[in-house]
Amino acid sequence: MKSGHRRGQLLGPLLGPRLGRRFGWLWGAYGTSALGTWLAFGAFPLIAVRVLHAGPAEVAALSSVGAAVGAAVAVPLGPWVEFRRKRPVLITMDLVRFAALLTIPTAYALGVLTFLQLLLVSVVVAAADITFRAASGAYLKTLLPAEDLLVAGARFESTAWTTTIIGPPLGGVAIGLLGPVATVVADAVSYLLSALGIRATGGPGQRPEPPPGCREAARMRAGDLLDGWRYILADRGLRPLFLNTALFNGLVMATEPLLAVLMLGRLGFTPWQYGLAFAAPSIGGLLGSRLAGPLVTRFGQHRVLAVTGALRALWPVGLAFVRPGTGGLLLVMGVELGLISCCGVFNPVYATYRLQRTATGRVTRTLSAWAVTTKASTALLTAAWGGLGVLLGPRTAIGLAGVLLLATPLLLPRRAAAQLPEPEPAPEPSRA
Repeated sequence: MKSGHRRGQLLGPLLGPRLGRRFGWLWGAYGTSALGTWLAFGAFPLIAVRVLHAGPAEVAALSSVGAAVGAAVAVPLGPWVEFRRKRPVLITMDLVRFAALLTIPTAYALGVLTFLQLLLVSVVVAAADITFRAASGAYLKTLLPAEDLLVAGARFESTAWTTTIIGPPLGGVAIGLLGPVATVVADAVSYLLSALGIRATGGPGQRPEPPPGCREAARMRAGDLLDGWRYILADRGLRPLFLNTALFNGLVMATEPLLAVLMLGRLGFTPWQYGLAFAAPSIGGLLGSRLAGPLVTRFGQHRVLAVTGALRALWPVGLAFVRPGTGGLLLVMGVELGLISCCGVFNPVYATYRLQRTATGRVTRTLSAWAVTTKASTALLTAAWGGLGVLLGPRTAIGLAGVLLLATPLLLPRRAAAQLPEPEPAPEPSRA
């Protein structure tokens, strides 16, 4: 009897409660756009190389400069969106991405596609991505009670890893048959379908979205652009988590180009082996996200956050020891499986903690500042590690990043901060 009861306790959180029709539409919209993104994974660099005959410097600029400038463009959008209804903003950002991406196949068909256009589209999409993520977090907090946020976050996380598993292989087949421009069309259409799904969250009989704050955004001052960062840095729970995620994500992403150079160049792995090394371990993210809820129920939010945040930092240093052949491939897959499994648990727990910790009237500005910093730090560290790879060699640079990652758990929130109630929003300054 006791074992059956325990099994029910495990499966109940694992399967999760029904979160309602509106969340279902939002979840479906997210899954559709995520699948489109992964279908088009690597399409821009391929178009730059195969269609526009771009060199390595231009391809690197497409990835780093596009993201960095997009983050800068998104800075004023966070405070502006805070005082707007979030559902129309989400639909608008989806339509902006749809329209921007659709210009690429149109220009290609007319024979006028240029590298500058690819760069501009990458900037627009990056800025819209940041704004969408910030607004979606605020919108989700209005849809669900606080106790359901972890379940919702776990479902988003499992969907992200599922699309990571199936998207790139399908995209690779499509690129092989139809060319990289075809996957850009698929990505554009996915944003249109996402916009339609988000529109359905406000259908007949649905409770309208609560009105935003009453401040006149049109009178926003220059100092308001920093509201999100001020809020994060003033909170002793958010501040360490903010620094931890910015540094961790930046260092992990900074080693990816170096690992590609090492595996595909010096070690002689084929492209399909390289793709397999990262696609197959994504199953760990799917499983980890399904375990996040049950683990929090049993051990508590802070313990899960601290343990998985520390465990995920242990794996990347192993990539410095990759060797040619099957053994090297299995090593990369094992390291990635461990890393992704830990991230699959950590990510929804940290996202829930962040939402619970942030006052409702501050969510968009906080998430926007968070995303801008993550994008900018990733671009900066990627450029820095590219230079280190030239000076020290890819393997040494990868190992250095892995050693630095071992220190990132020191930046995780302490128990005392995690137990504080959600802070109240600070009063808005007078505009008189």
